[in-house]
Amino acid sequence: MLLLCAVLWLADRFDPLPLPKDDMARVVLAQDGTPLWRFADGNGVWRYPIRIDQVSPYYIEALLGYEDRWFYQHPGINPLAIARAAWQNLRDGQIVSGGSTLSMQVARLLDPHPRSLRGKLRQVWRTAQLEWHLSKDEILTLYLNRAPFGGTLEGVAAASWAYLGKSPKSLGRAEAALLAVLPQAPSRLRPDRHPQRAQAARDKILQRLGQFQIWPQAEIDDALQESVWLAPREEPSLAPLLARRLNTANSPAVIETTVDASLQRRLEEMLLGWRARLPERTSAAVVVVEHDTMAVQAYLGSLDLEDTQRFGHVDMVQAVRSPGSTLKPFLYAMALDEGLIHSESLLQDVPRHSSDYRPGNFSQGFSGPVSASQALARSLNLPVVQLMEVYGPKRFTAELRSAGVPLLLPRNAEPNLALILGGVGTRLEHVVSGFSAFARQGKVAQLRFQPQQVLQEKPLMSPGAAWIVRRILSGQRRPDIDPRAQLVERAPLAWKTGTSYGFRDAWAVGVSSRYLIGVWIGRPDGTPVPGQFGLASATPLLLQVHDVLNHRDRQNRKPELLNPQPEEVGVAAICWPLGQELAREDDNCRRLRFAWTLNGTVPPTLTMDTTFSSALQPLVWLNQQGLRVAKDCPGAQARRIALWPAALEPWLPLAEQRRSRLAAPDPGCPPALLVTGEPIQIVGVNQGDRLQRAAGQVNALSLKFSAQGSGAKQWWYLNGSPLLSTASGESFDQVFAQTGIYQLSVLDAAGQTGTVQFSVVD
Repeated sequence: MLLLCAVLWLADRFDPLPLPKDDMARVVLAQDGTPLWRFADGNGVWRYPIRIDQVSPYYIEALLGYEDRWFYQHPGINPLAIARAAWQNLRDGQIVSGGSTLSMQVARLLDPHPRSLRGKLRQVWRTAQLEWHLSKDEILTLYLNRAPFGGTLEGVAAASWAYLGKSPKSLGRAEAALLAVLPQAPSRLRPDRHPQRAQAARDKILQRLGQFQIWPQAEIDDALQESVWLAPREEPSLAPLLARRLNTANSPAVIETTVDASLQRRLEEMLLGWRARLPERTSAAVVVVEHDTMAVQAYLGSLDLEDTQRFGHVDMVQAVRSPGSTLKPFLYAMALDEGLIHSESLLQDVPRHSSDYRPGNFSQGFSGPVSASQALARSLNLPVVQLMEVYGPKRFTAELRSAGVPLLLPRNAEPNLALILGGVGTRLEHVVSGFSAFARQGKVAQLRFQPQQVLQEKPLMSPGAAWIVRRILSGQRRPDIDPRAQLVERAPLAWKTGTSYGFRDAWAVGVSSRYLIGVWIGRPDGTPVPGQFGLASATPLLLQVHDVLNHRDRQNRKPELLNPQPEEVGVAAICWPLGQELAREDDNCRRLRFAWTLNGTVPPTLTMDTTFSSALQPLVWLNQQGLRVAKDCPGAQARRIALWPAALEPWLPLAEQRRSRLAAPDPGCPPALLVTGEPIQIVGVNQGDRLQRAAGQVNALSLKFSAQGSGAKQWWYLNGSPLLSTASGESFDQVFAQTGIYQLSVLDAAGQTGTVQFSVVD
């Protein structure tokens, strides 16, 4: 006996059981277990590994009742079953019954062998090894995952999804019986090719289960009435680029995700409908995230994986692109926290010049005085550059990176003013992650693609700053005229667009009651696409995705999440141009506005030189006649006069310009320093002129321009775009080949500006 045991032990050591190893077959699942994508093994077979508790009890009962009723009692080989099968085969003169147990079938699956005596002995040996090394449940699990079901399908889960379009957990009796019989002859009984054969085999197993009283006869009669119904045969084909991203060498056979399969399918179908609306070779990417959990609900990395003309294999969720203006909300929130601005702070949409950097507005032209909320809502470039000069690009970049929103600069490059307008690289997933701060009380949370990922978040801004910026982006940029009015806590969709230089990238990022939505449109190879910009291209897609989400939430009766006003957010009545609280009757309160504030802080107006300057409120002395005099003149009384920043002079009405706000000097006792504040005057055309070519003139209209009132170098802008630079007093010629409205602006090295608007007509 000991000798026999030693021989068997040696045989087991030298001829070990060939248990299945990782053959790189993978299945990627949605949050409800629906297969999204599959990666076949080297033989093209795909399977969906499951446990016994993930299969319907009906299937286990049908399988054991038909194949091996004594599975849990016999030692792997059932002598009674073999004897019965041998007697039936001899009696009928043909093979009508097999005596293989489930363990023996698993042995054949693991080590295929010919149907010969030698092969049968090898099967018995492998069966014995199975019973020695594995438990009954482990053997049954191997069968559930390796049994053939026709074509490239292995395992009951893959067959259930492929043939029936449902989870094996939800199989009914008739469906369980059908799948239990298919491995007996998977090619001959394939229900998609031979439905009548499959139904006959299913009915046979149902009747056998009734004979053995495994199921009640009434239930079997009902099951027999069901025809074999198959779902349309589809391979898992959702979220392919996410599946590729998560499929690594260390991935398990089952890759779980947080994706909502029905939403993913709906958005993929919708995005395919956009193909005709987009230019050739243009792709798109969409990410939907539930911001309460940061679980990614939908991941569309390209327009169509199979579209090689549109580079469908390139995952634009991870691609590094220029973010355009999508970074602006972060700077406004940080500036609020720093006490640099409140929501109605006076900013300057005027020409700016910093070294060789001359930014302009996307919409061309300049608006002059604008509020911080207006500048953000309209995505104006010049005011945000003014703000970046104060806050500092290095600090801005470092704080975003620390919170989990990295900005990628060229090698050895330092952060500069251009980054706030898109002069930097980032990814769609990082931008969407950053916008979570506006829904999560100022904390940036990383996207979660899989349920086992731990939620990670870091603070970027205060809850109050996040709330204010979110209100501005949702179209509620100003408090009610009555500060005591009740605020609605349901914030509508807040969204921001972005367009990179040369129309290469169109962005739209939204924050709704429950979701973060990120949209990118462009060419993956970086080729410019004229006419494709955030508002025109990406925003319609964003709004369509938002409508889909709203409709689903209403159908599922999901309540809308509220966005209550934080305690530190208040409302203040402030006055321009100083940007601070003044009595309404105060003559220095030139324009009254209601602003969102943080912790009661009401910072003064930022001047063009990026400092808080008292130059906006100079101290002057007036005599009894109201004339400006020196402070030591008889009867001189000190008074502070609120002035607008000098750079805004060309955009102010005459009553607000410095020459109107400052009293005339007294010739008898003039002040020591005359504050004139005269703007630069553009010579060559007058404000509001309508210029027309002379009768019979064929060539384009040519005009000569110069500037007076400036003793420094000047930079010229036409419709907000840099034109050229001139020395003091130097003139230049400009040709106007097309009709239209033009805005010509000039900026000198001292920060003085001038502007004139005119039109050219036929």
